[in-house]
Amino acid sequence: MPRIKAVLFDMYGTLAGFDPPREQIQQQAASKFGLDVNRDGVDAGYHLADEFMTRQNSTKPIRKMNGNEQWTFFSRYEQLVLQGAGHEVDLTLAGEIWAEVRKQEYRIVLFPDVIDGLARLRGSGFVVGVISNMNSTSDRLCEEMGLTGHLDFAVTSGETGVEKPDSYIFKVALEKAEVTASEAVVVGDQLESDIQGAVAVGINPVLIDRFNGHLNYVTHPRATDMASTISIIAEMNAE
Repeated sequence: MPRIKAVLFDMYGTLAGFDPPREQIQQQAASKFGLDVNRDGVDAGYHLADEFMTRQNSTKPIRKMNGNEQWTFFSRYEQLVLQGAGHEVDLTLAGEIWAEVRKQEYRIVLFPDVIDGLARLRGSGFVVGVISNMNSTSDRLCEEMGLTGHLDFAVTSGETGVEKPDSYIFKVALEKAEVTASEAVVVGDQLESDIQGAVAVGINPVLIDRFNGHLNYVTHPRATDMASTISIIAEMNAE
């Protein structure tokens, strides 16, 4: 097996999440409609909803939808979040709860272990990049997420015009990293967009499962944080 030279991370769910935590955001919105949700239920719901988002982006990306289409999509997205949390609601109510979610002040921030983990990888000689479906430029993404100076590069849907699992976005990242597919690892939280997308172009995948949505996953290596991700990559290079 060729030595791993580059590590390519997904962003949302892999390097970054909600602040305040997503369960707090959902609790505040749902409580206005008499619904109670807890962390485990919200985690299960986002697991369903994010898979739905991945499937949607592989057909008609959300960034290309008109206003009505986006509203319908996010109403269904919220419906799935609530379904995982144990509440079956119709699409109209889900849309109203989503509107309450949107009213709150929250942001996407890096998980606490990210900066140190990236530094460890780069200090060990790895090229480190991000492949994100965010509709942004790479420079803006890095600046807003506090990643400027901590990555070698980023590749985004906003710049490439395609979303993972489209092979083109992975190939652009390989070119920037100046490595072959077999010399790279993709670390992501979504089975279709990250893991299957990587496999389709010959890149080694690592599933990062921070919210334990795939406890029984064994098809490819599974990590739960940056430390276990780094250990897996070290094991790959030790083989």
